[in-house]
Amino acid sequence: MSIAYLLKPKSQRRSEALKPTQSLPFGQLRTDHMFIVDYEDGQWQNARIVPYEPLSISPGAIALHYGQALFEGGKAFMHQDGEIYTFRIDKNAKRLNKSAEILCMPSIDENFQIEAIHTLIDVDRLWFPIQEGASLYIRPFMFATEDSLGVHPSKSYKYVVILSPSGPYYPAGFTKTIRLLITKKFHRAVSGGTGESKAAGNYAASLRAGEFAKQFGASQVLYLDAQNKYIEEAGAMNHYHIEKDGTVVIPEFTDTILRSITSESIIELQASLGLKVIQKKVLLDEFIENIKNKEIIEAGGLGTAAVVSPVGEYVLEDNTILTVGDGKIGEYSKKIYNYYTGIQTGKIKAPDGWLKKVERKI
Repeated sequence: MSIAYLLKPKSQRRSEALKPTQSLPFGQLRTDHMFIVDYEDGQWQNARIVPYEPLSISPGAIALHYGQALFEGGKAFMHQDGEIYTFRIDKNAKRLNKSAEILCMPSIDENFQIEAIHTLIDVDRLWFPIQEGASLYIRPFMFATEDSLGVHPSKSYKYVVILSPSGPYYPAGFTKTIRLLITKKFHRAVSGGTGESKAAGNYAASLRAGEFAKQFGASQVLYLDAQNKYIEEAGAMNHYHIEKDGTVVIPEFTDTILRSITSESIIELQASLGLKVIQKKVLLDEFIENIKNKEIIEAGGLGTAAVVSPVGEYVLEDNTILTVGDGKIGEYSKKIYNYYTGIQTGKIKAPDGWLKKVERKI
């Protein structure tokens, strides 16, 4: 399928590289254009790059009433050669199709997803921030467009990609830890549900838990399984902890845990990192006890936005504070963060296929 270029007039497009004079908070800024392709009559069609503007959608669209919508999140980085490289977006494309399968939505060819993303970045490459630690956040999403109030999978969809130039996630450097609330009050997912997908509804359902966590001075909730026995996810991130011998532990993936590309990458990088990374079920009671007796020395979340979000404290609903190690960012977490971001930015050699250059076509 070819991609049509329906661009803004040159006089209305960015004409020089983005040189921010102030901070660029994650996810706030947009570029000039977006990619759209429609699913109609059983096939994807009319692929195009168009100006970034509000979308027209029927008030009866199934996405608005029954939540048939999903999204992804990836990143691109500028290297020292002045070229832009996407990071593992083949994994994003594959995961988007897994989400689509779970939500009864059509798949979209993974290579075409990558082509669409690269084409859009090429068009808007002058929006990449010329700033240390900057990135171009990539947000593909798909939603049901059929005008129907009946509860059934839609017959029509839109797949859209937008871009967000972002400054460093940690503007003051990788120096701060977060607090997570351990609660049995809320659950992110149950077996047999949509937990393994990036369904929009999963994130809507997490908002109440996030607001509840703020009452305890926490930034998010550490989610447990439906039986309140095992640790699952840290807010919108996978969870990890590090044992006294340096072993990195990530809860094993189930159909209630989203497979973080960051987590999967760190598992693949363990030899290069010189670390042992394992996945297993993590019992909550053992986890709490091992923090208290200092058998667990570091912990945190893993995800696309921050890469690593170290946890300094967990708080229980009775306001008991559990301090991880000395409450500061540990050396292992620093090592993972620095190595991973070094690969993304081209300072450390990446495994084959992890970085794809955005070719200049226009």
